[in-house]
Amino acid sequence: MSARPTPPASPSPDPPAETALPVMWADVARATAFAAWLDGLRMAHGLDVTSLRLASADASFRRYFRLDSARGSRIIMDAPPDQEDCATFAHVAQLMAAAGVKVPEVLAWDRSRGFMLLSDLGDRSMMQVLQPDQPQAALGYYLQAVDALVTWQQASKPGMLPPYDGPLVLRELDLFAQWYLTRYRGVVIDDAMRQLLDQAFQTIMRDNLSWPSVYVHSDFMPRNLVLPPTAAEGGPTDTRMGVLDFQDAVYGPITYDIASLMRDAFLSWEEDFVLDVTIRYWEKARAAGLPVGQDFGAFYRAVEWMGLQRHLRVAGIFARLTLRDGKPHYLADTPRFIAYIRSTAGRYRELKSLLRLVDKVEGIQDAGAYVFGRV
Repeated sequence: MSARPTPPASPSPDPPAETALPVMWADVARATAFAAWLDGLRMAHGLDVTSLRLASADASFRRYFRLDSARGSRIIMDAPPDQEDCATFAHVAQLMAAAGVKVPEVLAWDRSRGFMLLSDLGDRSMMQVLQPDQPQAALGYYLQAVDALVTWQQASKPGMLPPYDGPLVLRELDLFAQWYLTRYRGVVIDDAMRQLLDQAFQTIMRDNLSWPSVYVHSDFMPRNLVLPPTAAEGGPTDTRMGVLDFQDAVYGPITYDIASLMRDAFLSWEEDFVLDVTIRYWEKARAAGLPVGQDFGAFYRAVEWMGLQRHLRVAGIFARLTLRDGKPHYLADTPRFIAYIRSTAGRYRELKSLLRLVDKVEGIQDAGAYVFGRV
């Protein structure tokens, strides 16, 4: 992951009930503490503890369980406090709920052990219904996501979330150098390459931080968006799209979350669809009084640059997940990140040196005269 504690990957969809995975524990003492905590909640929350099953696990140290109750299904977050911060999750959940965004409600929380009982928004993510070859069928879902994003951003206040500032941006960008180039690709970063990378990172950082700050989810993408229940599932009592995995929220550039949504780490769209949704977001944001500027062309350029920063960071994070954490499946999407990086770097003169570097590392022809060593 990043300089922040939570990665850009979100929990995988809940498996069907008939194939739901059992909950396994590597730490016997933690398993015993969990069982005692859950039993203490059983009566008050009407929990069926025998229905406990693994719902998902993400790229961090958090796990999510699902179980049934007299009031519908519930989610449990297992977040070891020496590795994860439930307090941040609770704080951001409160901010988002106050803003009018649909998020899980914290029903019970063992602060000392990192166990949290949550309401269940459902097991049908936006990602599960999207078809990359059917953008028009996806448009309605994206517009719901845009509505949730604008609602969240309208509530923005400084001082409520950590600032997304220059030092943090540069630490995140340097994950690309440390983990993707050096550790994964085996590139030896000499003085000339270090200077090139530093200049590119400074340029990207200055451009992105020149935009006004709002509340930023940080991983606002289809895997973290939950569709409302269908009529067959009991009726759409709340038709808002649900939002998950928000504990990395910061106060940062307004371009960040729309870049995350439309330049997804796990799904790519043709640019005409990306433009369409981004224009619709820009129009709604501008009508809501958000600081997106009066020139859509300038805004779209800024979204591209923010997407570039995000994908340099994600490439480094996913390399780290593979090499340090033993989770190699994340790097299956590496070609997508490189395509995003090359597409944006190829559009702008200020980024051409970065493009040539990436082309050389990836073995892409006509990359110019750069020669870099390998371990």
